[in-house]
Amino acid sequence: MSVEVTVTVNGEQRSAVVDARMTLADFLRHELGLTGTHLGCEHGVCGSCTVLVDGASARSCLMLAAQAAGTEITTIEGLAVDGALNQLQQAMRDSHGFQCGFCTPGFLMTATELLRENPHPSEEEVREAISGNICRCTGYQSIVAGILQAAELIYE
Repeated sequence: MSVEVTVTVNGEQRSAVVDARMTLADFLRHELGLTGTHLGCEHGVCGSCTVLVDGASARSCLMLAAQAAGTEITTIEGLAVDGALNQLQQAMRDSHGFQCGFCTPGFLMTATELLRENPHPSEEEVREAISGNICRCTGYQSIVAGILQAAELIYE
């Protein structure tokens, strides 16, 4: 069975007719060409596929595209400002927050939500917020440092 899905992604309204069983992650990647959303475990455990749906983080591998109909979605591609890294992205780059980069989109989307809800998080609050995202390359210290640096830059 096919369904028409219309969403606003990164400020642009997009529509496609898809299989009713298609996940939001596959919709974003295969139908809309937004390949920045990564699929790791496909069980909602690793956090690589995290996007913002109506401002709240969501595991796009666990959500059906049809469930997202009518929502506003922000993906990693929507974070840049006029083609330049936003302050969070730049802080993560400056702190050498990531190595291979596979987990980067999920962490950045999670951190975006955190900083919007809590502009001045403590290290403990950052660690709690990102606890649902897995990175196999780092010890997380540089990721935490980058998020804390971004909070200082954004909310001085």
